[in-house]
Amino acid sequence: MSNNTLEILYDPRTITRVYSQILDNANNRWDFYADPNSLMIPFTIDQVNRAILDAKNRGVRFRFVTDITKDNLNFCKNSVMKVAEIRHLGGIIGNFGVSDAEYISTSDRVQVPEITRPDIEQKIKSATKTTESATLQHAVYSNVKEDIQQHQHIFEILWTNATPVEERIREIEEGIERVETIALRNSAEIVKRIKKNIESSTEIKICSQPGGLRLIYNNFLEACKKVLDSYRKGEHKGIRCITTINKDNEEVCKLLLNEGVQVRHTKHLTPLSFVISNKEFVATAEKMEAGRMITNLLVSTEPIYIAHYNSIFEQLWDSSIDALDRINAIDEGVELAEIEVIPRSGRTRLLYLELVKNAKEQVLFMFPTTSAFIRQEKMGAVPLAIEAAAERGVKVRILVPYNEAVEDKLKLDIEEEPRRAIYNADIDFRYVEQSAGTMATILVVDRKHSLVMELRDDSKTSFDEAVGLSTYSNSKAGVLSYVAILRKLWNQIELYQQVREANERLKLHDKMQQEFINIAAHELRTPIQPILSTVGLLSSPNRGTITREELNDSISMIGRNATRLKQLSEDILDVTKIESHSLDLRKEVLDLKDVVRNSLEEYKRTQGIRSNKNIQIKYTSCYDDKLLVEVDRIRIAQVIFNLLSNAVKFTKEGSIIVKVGRDQKNTKEAIISVKDSGKGIDPEVVPRLFEKFASKSFQGTGLGLFISRSIVEAHGGRIWAVNNNKGVNGETGATFYFTLPIISSSSTNPN
Repeated sequence: MSNNTLEILYDPRTITRVYSQILDNANNRWDFYADPNSLMIPFTIDQVNRAILDAKNRGVRFRFVTDITKDNLNFCKNSVMKVAEIRHLGGIIGNFGVSDAEYISTSDRVQVPEITRPDIEQKIKSATKTTESATLQHAVYSNVKEDIQQHQHIFEILWTNATPVEERIREIEEGIERVETIALRNSAEIVKRIKKNIESSTEIKICSQPGGLRLIYNNFLEACKKVLDSYRKGEHKGIRCITTINKDNEEVCKLLLNEGVQVRHTKHLTPLSFVISNKEFVATAEKMEAGRMITNLLVSTEPIYIAHYNSIFEQLWDSSIDALDRINAIDEGVELAEIEVIPRSGRTRLLYLELVKNAKEQVLFMFPTTSAFIRQEKMGAVPLAIEAAAERGVKVRILVPYNEAVEDKLKLDIEEEPRRAIYNADIDFRYVEQSAGTMATILVVDRKHSLVMELRDDSKTSFDEAVGLSTYSNSKAGVLSYVAILRKLWNQIELYQQVREANERLKLHDKMQQEFINIAAHELRTPIQPILSTVGLLSSPNRGTITREELNDSISMIGRNATRLKQLSEDILDVTKIESHSLDLRKEVLDLKDVVRNSLEEYKRTQGIRSNKNIQIKYTSCYDDKLLVEVDRIRIAQVIFNLLSNAVKFTKEGSIIVKVGRDQKNTKEAIISVKDSGKGIDPEVVPRLFEKFASKSFQGTGLGLFISRSIVEAHGGRIWAVNNNKGVNGETGATFYFTLPIISSSSTNPN
């Protein structure tokens, strides 16, 4: 044939002729890669066989790579080895031959009787007569340089990795089992290998994902029947299978049970599906669905693998339940409870994280120590629960001993933005006392699963080192018992916390009340003493020496202090009304600006700031026309009086500015502000500024702001205060604001 020829040959005579010509043209080499049946083809065709012998006599080197088995061992020794070097490679499919410059591959296989005696030539001729007409029906021929080089390179790789024939013959003849671990990626070869594994076994152990039952039934039922027949005769140990039985594979499970396969159910399968015979381990990580054949299979005869997975299988078998119990439960619509004692912390960790990750409604934690919390937070259990709360609305409850590190971590994970809304809605925690009697973390998920993890060594930093035995359960009674225990503990802690908070409030109330009594006593003594002194002076025998001017001053002083006493009694009476919810309002529609201006003038007239000429009270408004509100004139004036008195009290010099406007955030509300240039609000008082007795001064009772808040809120408004930013002259001061609902306004144009 001409150079650079690539042909597909169909005629048997042409194929035989080309095959012989390739051998005739060979100068230095003929390399042949073939499965056991294809190996015999050159020796069963007389014309090709002669070409082999002629090439051998010319010094052509023959190298064969094939799968040497018990069935073809004699043929290899008595025929192939006389003309060729030969090596063994397991799992061979197909064939090709390549010389110095030509290549051929045939797809036909010839069944030849086993050659067991030296009369090979007669056997070959006999085989040739019966098979030549059906042999070599299809072939591919090439003398393209690149094609030849590629196949020569492939053959060199195969030759290098193949086993010398002497070693393979010794293994077969001495019964030595070859240790190997290989990966198969051809479905046909996988089927062949698994069938061979089953048929040559003395025992079969199967651990399979649920879809594996259908795969076994569809592809390996006949092989299984053969070994089960041997099992019934006492010549085999039978077939045991562990899987997860569900509604999808229930029927095929029944079919396998009827054939004699022993089947058990578990939810805790390994990631690998595997089969163990007495001599071989095969496994796949593929997800088996609808009985489809897998395309990847790991095969190993390594004893350590077989022993390891034997141990895993036996542990799963002992902890699983009988298939019939599971099938009956499915038919009756009842879920069987599972209780599993887990000795390995690694397995516990995976189950722990899986349970939290898949939570749908509720996650309950109880940690025995702060170290347990920190370990499991670091491991990811607590973050997974927070994620479940954020993404799926799962309610999370955490019981943990108090510790600053725990508190910081909880605040960081839960309370800080952007998790604040989550914390308020879905996540909560309580602090429990750390007790040596409770040395297990308890997890309850969705009121369906519980996991109790015993603490082995609390000094360890990793979960796997610290945790010992664990117990998983989905028993309804058992899980709900843990729920009840945790709920009771949670409620007790909440009750204790409420009691503590009530005690703290009571202590604070007592303290504030005592402070009020002290302040009130001071407020009472301050006006009473000068009244008594003046009355005594006016009643004395020397009263005739008092001038008219002195008399007027005394009478004025008595009036001012009597007014002060009257104000104190009215404040106390107002507090009583507020707390008994009997504060009456006599509302009327008024112009708010008139109310504020009149209250301001009245304050200046009756209270005044005559004693402090360094303070100026100013009024300003953002609106020219009327701003109508429905209010109790006297009560609103009382609020303004209180705010002005407060400002004057804490301002030595400067100004007090009273301003009326419309709230920019809510245009349906008027806003009144009283801004001073005093010393500002004490930070300790800020949290309780509008509570009763909130004062750090003996000037006043601390009731004014409480009364003012109650009056404003009774009108549907709000009241608050802030410290001012420091001004150019270093003054700060404070500003008090309150709002009132607007009925209407005749102008909305600001100045």
